[in-house]
Amino acid sequence: MILRPLLAAIGLLCCTLPTLADGEVQKLITPADKTRLDKYGETRKAALAEAKAGNPAEVKQLDALLAKPLVSFSDKDLTGNWKCRTIKAGGLSPLVIYGWFKCKVTDDGSGWRLEKISGSQRTQGRFFDDNEKRAIYLGSASVNNDRAKPYGSGPQTDQVGYAYRTGAGEWRIELPAPYYESKLDIIEVKR
Repeated sequence: MILRPLLAAIGLLCCTLPTLADGEVQKLITPADKTRLDKYGETRKAALAEAKAGNPAEVKQLDALLAKPLVSFSDKDLTGNWKCRTIKAGGLSPLVIYGWFKCKVTDDGSGWRLEKISGSQRTQGRFFDDNEKRAIYLGSASVNNDRAKPYGSGPQTDQVGYAYRTGAGEWRIELPAPYYESKLDIIEVKR
């Protein structure tokens, strides 16, 4: 009988903790993308070191973006229309910051889905909880109006990265070791 209050207290505690990844992402992620996430820190460090040789005005923009403190995704609804741009760090060029395009976030009942709907380089994918201040993005790259292939179709289109929220109307996704051009792609998203 003493166990009932203890079990009730444990149940209440479990219900008040933030929810984290339920393992679904581990079932979906490809081995190649798991490796990319495992090497995220070293890939990011190398890409950002190369980016320092880029245009000083663009380096300043990148530094300002990355200096923003991270905030929780909890209790935030990301659905709706956004503007987004891609930043390419390291690789073929030290640093390239593209202009703003249209992105849209929807909720299909099982989580947020991102779609970049304008510009020549596009992405479409889904977010998975990782911890309170970081989500995992699994997506698929496409070009122009080509239909995006399903995630898991191969290294030329598969995308993986970490999403970070930096404010009420802004967040970003960092994609380590993309197939084309750079060492790190950052998709910056704002309202």
